[in-house]
Amino acid sequence: MNPRKILFATVPADGHFNPLTGLAKHLQALGHDVRWYIGGHYLEKARKLGIPVFPYRTAQVVNQENLEELFPVRNQIKGRLARLRFDLNHVFLHRAPEYVADLTEIHQSFPFDLLVCDALFSAAPVIKQLLQVPVATVGIVPLAESSRDLPPTGMGMIPARGFWGRRKQDALRYLTQHILLKPCTDLYNKLLKQYGLRPSKELVFDTLIRSADVYLQSGVPGFEYARTDVSPNVRFVGPLLPCTKAARHRFPHYGKLNQYRNVVLVTQGTVERDPEKLLVPTLEAFKDSDTLVIATTGGSQTEALRTRFPQSNLIIEDFVNFTEIMPFCDVFVTNGGYGGVMLSIQNGLPIVAGGIHEGKSEITSRIGYFKLGVNLKTETPSPEQIRASVREVLRNAIYRRSVAKLRAEFDEYRPNDLCEQYLSEILGESLRPAFVTQPVTTRPITAQPIEARQTADTLLV
Repeated sequence: MNPRKILFATVPADGHFNPLTGLAKHLQALGHDVRWYIGGHYLEKARKLGIPVFPYRTAQVVNQENLEELFPVRNQIKGRLARLRFDLNHVFLHRAPEYVADLTEIHQSFPFDLLVCDALFSAAPVIKQLLQVPVATVGIVPLAESSRDLPPTGMGMIPARGFWGRRKQDALRYLTQHILLKPCTDLYNKLLKQYGLRPSKELVFDTLIRSADVYLQSGVPGFEYARTDVSPNVRFVGPLLPCTKAARHRFPHYGKLNQYRNVVLVTQGTVERDPEKLLVPTLEAFKDSDTLVIATTGGSQTEALRTRFPQSNLIIEDFVNFTEIMPFCDVFVTNGGYGGVMLSIQNGLPIVAGGIHEGKSEITSRIGYFKLGVNLKTETPSPEQIRASVREVLRNAIYRRSVAKLRAEFDEYRPNDLCEQYLSEILGESLRPAFVTQPVTTRPITAQPIEARQTADTLLV
């Protein structure tokens, strides 16, 4: 093994940065020179992990923390597809030339042998051809590639049944590609032409997936709809979870965990700032009850919520170590962040999910489809909806059985070792030092047609 120069590059958001940290540290531990191109407060996060950084220079930091400040008109966009189109253009596609400028400059002083990026790092196809550098892209949401077997990505629809249902989703795919999201494709093709590259007739999602040398999909086939046309570069690697080496504060309320009949963990992630969406309805649903609620705010309005909800069965914290707490919980209430959902499944927790925008609907629809929990199909549920849904997943054993089945599939994978194996293949050389002899004892999943391991029918048997 020759030590390689490996550059990680991600959009500055938790869901894009965090899932790649475990792999970055794994490759660093093997002796490779791993560095990270990132902006905003994620520079400090990477530094704390011991990873050298290249800060955004030309690129503007645009994410959920400042999106509405930069683009006030976004608040007026209510439609799911209209919001998706706006976000694709302004958060991701317009950043591509900025990323290309920065990475071209970085390559002069740090001639990286491999670029590892998240699925929506829009400069990847350009960098691959412009700098002739292999690219590994990481799928940090469910597989977003278009399929002749499925409805269009981004609408949160489940696969159709029956002849007419399938014809309807065929029509929706055509409508999405050629009309609804065509402005995004046109914009990206305009960017490609700036660098003398051939435009694509595919959706942007498909271009970003299919152009990579390897697409490392976080998750397993059991959390994916059945499809027969997966691209040959797609590899399922198991759940990619954040590096947990950083010091964390221990949970200060262990004494309460065994005092209540049930324990509910609720989160809106670290980006969503409006506690009225999920936090408040959940706290309202169970205040003064025999259910302990642990709410994590991401640092937003924590003290105000504590004042508003002083009940002894409600714990409200800025941050909670999910790995530490989930083994004590009975239900996970979430807006559908992919990392939290993966961790919930890994801990055997059934889910109540309420998320629509920012790709959350694709995650929450799978939660309902595979009977891992209840899909609320709204971002603003009432306390009554939360209460009824939590009781449903506690009462009906099918949810816990389904989560347990998927958890068992998770256990068949060693994600970092699999990623290492696939990265070695595209580089043509093992990334593992000769003195490290432990084998990769895991079942690799290549781009075979995904079988329907879990469907609504088989789960009801």
